[in-house]
Amino acid sequence: MDENMHAIDRGAAALVVDYMSVVKGETVLITADTLTDTLVLATVFRAVRDAGAEPTIMTIAQVPFQGALADPYVPSTLGAAVSQADVWIDFTFPYLAGCHVFEHAMKDGRVRYLLGGDLGAGGIARLFGAVNMDEYYAVHERLEQFISDSNGKTARITCPRGTDVSFNIDKSHYLKPRRALKPGTYLVPGACTVFPAMASVRGTICFTGIFHEYFAGVSDPLVIHVDGGIREVRGPTVHRVALDRALKRAGNGEYGNIIHFTCAIHPSARQTGSSFIEDSRVMGCNAVGMGLPWWIPGGGENHPDGVVSDQSMWIDGQKIISDGTIVGPSGLAAIAHRLRPDVREPINQNTRVAAGSNDRLGA
Repeated sequence: MDENMHAIDRGAAALVVDYMSVVKGETVLITADTLTDTLVLATVFRAVRDAGAEPTIMTIAQVPFQGALADPYVPSTLGAAVSQADVWIDFTFPYLAGCHVFEHAMKDGRVRYLLGGDLGAGGIARLFGAVNMDEYYAVHERLEQFISDSNGKTARITCPRGTDVSFNIDKSHYLKPRRALKPGTYLVPGACTVFPAMASVRGTICFTGIFHEYFAGVSDPLVIHVDGGIREVRGPTVHRVALDRALKRAGNGEYGNIIHFTCAIHPSARQTGSSFIEDSRVMGCNAVGMGLPWWIPGGGENHPDGVVSDQSMWIDGQKIISDGTIVGPSGLAAIAHRLRPDVREPINQNTRVAAGSNDRLGA
């Protein structure tokens, strides 16, 4: 086995056993679509089997929209498969979180679901296998607690491309635990979420990457103007038009609001231009969720997301992040400074192509 395969297998094992807590005898469903990296499926399948659990791969046609908007395109057989699973690892993109099968599974309270999205084999190696997860979570949990303790305070975010947006921090709607030990939804490690009081968000946000109907990097900034709600979209025509459509689908004909900001702090993530899940976790990036939140009537996991790069952030006038680097408070900055990639072998595998393309990248 070559060095790259060692790295990918190590990442898959960390995902399955260390993060999703798969144990002997459990039933694990791995969902894929027709653009999922086949090496991802093979290595995760093998890691599940090595853990003594029972893996099954189910491949569906790529759905055109995420969440509840995918309902007309989700095969009826998926619900039966999910209902029998202890763990559901989802590598579809657009992803299935928020669709009716997912909602039923969350209400049933049996399955542990991982939104793996468009991760490729290299992404799994980097995000799960090329970082000391305990050291990462020491920083993640400290930052998450600091943000939670800042409820009601004013935050400001800027970036070199022109982002300048302010908002009041709202209460956290969920936390991201170190391991998946009980039923519920789990996200790929790498970012802390910041929830704004939606009516308080004002300013300009400039994206370097966008997940509207597919994910793509943006060479010329895609810009939104926010004044309580999203008021305007400007930028390259193809992305402006697609984001306009996506916002109105998610917001019942309106642009909606800013649902969340994030602080990406993963030391091993790469800016690929082809994987939303990995690109939004690159150190210093910010994944901005737009539309209607899932916790209010009419909302759902249908929101588009944009990626801001090299962000700076202030909370209550104190600079927390400077050009992507954590600089405050002092105790958090000190442990964040020690966070480094844990790479023992080269990881040259690329991620999969953006959703909607007819080409697949070789693994």
